Amino acid sequence: MIPYGRQDIDKADIDAVVDVLQSDFLTQGPAVPAFEAAIAAHCDVAHAVAVNSATSALHIAYLALGVAPGKIVWTVPNTFVATANAALYCGADVGFVDIDPSTYLMDLNDLAKRLEAAEKSGRLPTVVSPVHFGGMSVDMRRLRELADQYGFAIVEDASHAIGAEYERRPVGCCLWSDIAVFSFHPVKIITTAEGGLATTRDAELAATMQELRTHGITRDPERMRGPSEGGWYYQQTKLGFNYRMTDMQAALGLSQMKRLDQFIARRRELANRYDQLLAGLPVGRPARLESSESSWHLYVIQVPERRRVFDALREAGIGVNVHYIPVHLQPFYRDLGFSPGDYPRAEAYYEQAISIPLYPGMSDADQDAVVAALGKALEATS
Repeated sequence: MIPYGRQDIDKADIDAVVDVLQSDFLTQGPAVPAFEAAIAAHCDVAHAVAVNSATSALHIAYLALGVAPGKIVWTVPNTFVATANAALYCGADVGFVDIDPSTYLMDLNDLAKRLEAAEKSGRLPTVVSPVHFGGMSVDMRRLRELADQYGFAIVEDASHAIGAEYERRPVGCCLWSDIAVFSFHPVKIITTAEGGLATTRDAELAATMQELRTHGITRDPERMRGPSEGGWYYQQTKLGFNYRMTDMQAALGLSQMKRLDQFIARRRELANRYDQLLAGLPVGRPARLESSESSWHLYVIQVPERRRVFDALREAGIGVNVHYIPVHLQPFYRDLGFSPGDYPRAEAYYEQAISIPLYPGMSDADQDAVVAALGKALEATS
């Protein structure tokens, strides 16, 4: 089976984890801040807060920005459910913005229309969370202009996009957003097994997220209510969570960061090669944007007869997948009042979407085998 994605672990990664296992700190040691510093340096941003998953990072990012009961968060249907779920964890309401059918990203024209209507009804979002789907950045400059006009905060769901660029700046620099969130699941660009991280330029947002990831506890006298009672003393000032990343995970991530450029270069090489190999097949290929250099977490094609093509590829040993079932079509979200037809472009995209294999360890021969199997599957369904 050629999987749609997989981790790339070498001896240096293994040695880094073993070093932590043989050290005095398996958690709350020096590896987490070292990993945070590496991500912050890569993103050219002041603060990075590592946690146990991107879902946790989204949750504390929303909370730090004041998302609470009575507030509203908007995202896109074409995402993993966590982007919306994390807002519900805060007690907020969730809304969606349809996607641009050519990029599969948030349609900012649709967003502008919805914001105009929401302003009239008094239901503007507190946070808008664009998703950099597949590793391609949303037009953040235009989104920032809308945020300034309508007064919402921006949390970039950059789970797919470590190593990507927007206007020649690293995704995660937060020049146009309040917070950006990354995922380090094994199929992502780099991995910490499970793990996530939030970047921000705002020191107060960073401090709040640091507290929220550890039960709402602070040891900083300047953030306490009243004087410290001694070196042992801490205060819980918020209702937080145990969202900490372990030092073993952070050591793996820090080691992986040394190969980030290598990973991105190979993913881009494979994506360019797919563009050439698929040119003669009746499939829709991912768009390229002048403003964004994708990290190519996913290579999604659009095919007719998706179910038959999907099944044929799986039978041929090609581990294709589908990203994503629109969130609003999930039974839980239908129970909240969403219905088929609410976001027609996301639904139309979903009906033909297949993610084909793309990962740094993939060989040219593997890629040739994927394209050959795809060609046969398409021929059989024509």
